[in-house]
Amino acid sequence: MKVLFIPEVVDQFLELAEVLYDKGYLGFKDAAQKYSEQLFRDIHTNLPLKVKKGAPTYFERYGNDLLYSAFPRNKQTVWYVFYSVYEVNGETTYLVRHLTNNHVISHHLDLD
Repeated sequence: MKVLFIPEVVDQFLELAEVLYDKGYLGFKDAAQKYSEQLFRDIHTNLPLKVKKGAPTYFERYGNDLLYSAFPRNKQTVWYVFYSVYEVNGETTYLVRHLTNNHVISHHLDLD
């Protein structure tokens, strides 16, 4: 299995540490960088193992027939990864198309 990220999502990870530090969510740049790196590694390593749900139609702007999985980070924040799954030459490939968190999009998801 492979987990790949479209360039826009890679850019989000690169910008995430700056946002976390600049907005005061994390007080040190090193901590913000570590948070971003750990989230990336967690998704890269564990996405195939996560519970998969069909993404609501709102998220079709990122691709058709998307799935999503949740990656909780702490009591307040859950990151949601939206992706497509492909079979190529007998190998399953997960293509991450969008990354966001509950503070931004929870009202678009059925979180029961």
